[in-house]
Amino acid sequence: MEELLKQLQTVLRGMWKYRWPALIVSWVVTAIGVAVVLKIPDQYEASARIYVDTQSILKPLMSGLAIQPNVEQQVSLLSRTLISRPNVEKLIRMADLDLNAKTKAQQEELITDLMKDLKISQARGDNLYNLSYRNEDRDKAQRVIQSLVSIFVESSLGQTRRDSDVAKAFINEQIKQYEQRLEEAEARLKEFRLRNIDRQLVAGGEDSLARVNALATQLDQARMQLREAENARDAAKAQLEALKKGEGAAPVGGGLLQSPALAVATPEIDARIDATKRNLDGLLLRYTEQHPDVVSARRLLKDLEEQKAREIARLQEEAKAAAANAPAADGAMGGGSFMAQQLGQMVASAEVQVASLRARVNEIAARHQQAIANLRTAPALEAELAQLNRDYAIHKKNYDDLVARRESAAMSGELEVAAGVAEFRLIDPPRVNPKPVAPNRLLLMPLALVAGLGIAVFLAFAASQLRPVFHDGGELRLKTQLPLIGVVSAVMSDAARRRQKLELVKFWSASGSLVLLFMAGMAVMAFMAQRAV
Repeated sequence: MEELLKQLQTVLRGMWKYRWPALIVSWVVTAIGVAVVLKIPDQYEASARIYVDTQSILKPLMSGLAIQPNVEQQVSLLSRTLISRPNVEKLIRMADLDLNAKTKAQQEELITDLMKDLKISQARGDNLYNLSYRNEDRDKAQRVIQSLVSIFVESSLGQTRRDSDVAKAFINEQIKQYEQRLEEAEARLKEFRLRNIDRQLVAGGEDSLARVNALATQLDQARMQLREAENARDAAKAQLEALKKGEGAAPVGGGLLQSPALAVATPEIDARIDATKRNLDGLLLRYTEQHPDVVSARRLLKDLEEQKAREIARLQEEAKAAAANAPAADGAMGGGSFMAQQLGQMVASAEVQVASLRARVNEIAARHQQAIANLRTAPALEAELAQLNRDYAIHKKNYDDLVARRESAAMSGELEVAAGVAEFRLIDPPRVNPKPVAPNRLLLMPLALVAGLGIAVFLAFAASQLRPVFHDGGELRLKTQLPLIGVVSAVMSDAARRRQKLELVKFWSASGSLVLLFMAGMAVMAFMAQRAV
């Protein structure tokens, strides 16, 4: 610590040697600083306040029907982007600021200065915006703020309308594209259905597997009926052959009229009996014998069997009557001829029925094979159809959504025209403060004094370092690293001491006069500023 104080004392002694040049420099620098501060032109500030009312009675009423934009966010973004180059160029033309800007460089400088000097601030939590601008010319500052207010209001009124038009144009373009995609999807779906019209995946409310099972059941039934018809035909043929050989000339009430060939005469009743039996078997799988449906089915089966028996009895009676009315000359052969004739008719009828049933079996078998073939390709067709339906559904949904949004956008545009997005209220019209707001000379003046004193101290320190002086032997020995033989002391006379004291008085007087003169000037300026208020 002692070494540090000693070094500081050495530095101060060195600086003290150059006190007069430093004092002169402080006077000069302070005078120049005061002159510069006084030379700075006055700045007048023009300002205006705008309130943006974003509340409207139509907005809650139209909620859900029209698009509700975030008006506060739009206005806030507009305020932050208002001071842009296009708007500043427009402001320069409106305020006639370009009259003195002849060259391109002057115009660029004017635009840069305006973008730097224009200020827009928003009160926290309120839609209240402050617009301000400073200039040496009061009228110019007011014209600039007036033009800026106009641009602010015009930009906010036109921007939303342009956004709505751009949005509707974009939606219309998207609707055209999706309409084309929807038509293409419909064409692909139509082409698929026409291409697979003979292989429908759904028939009679059943899927492909159920259709195959149903056809298999029908084929089994048809084959059974065919076998029954063939058996009846073969029995009739056998009796006819036996009759022709003389083996069947028995009485009419004999085996012929009781043979299975008579079953050919009741095909409709047999079919109904088979259907009723199958229905009864299905009911018995689900219900008991006492169930009303089972009882009704048994009653119907019994009625059909009785009807068949009556029909066979009627045919037998007709055959007996025909045999009894035959000519006596024919004798026993007449009855045989008549029976042969009846058997021939039965055989012919049986042949027709067998042919019909065989054709039915073949048709059902072909359908069954085709259904099996379709069943093998059904998964691929179902996947293709599902893909087509999915594409169509997606395009249809997007198309309907875009149409709904277009209507909503159109309604939103009409809402903006009817009620306006926001109402701009000019709270404080553009005005200029009669007093200059800058520069603050009472604050800048002390800075000039501080700058003068600081430069003087720095100059004295720099001079002491450039031309050092040694005040004691120890310091000289330390700096030169040479042995010190001795020190010669100077003895001052009384006259020299008086001159030294006088010089010290002059220095402090000069220094004090600088500070006192500066303080007096500050007091005068403060008094004049107070009187101006």
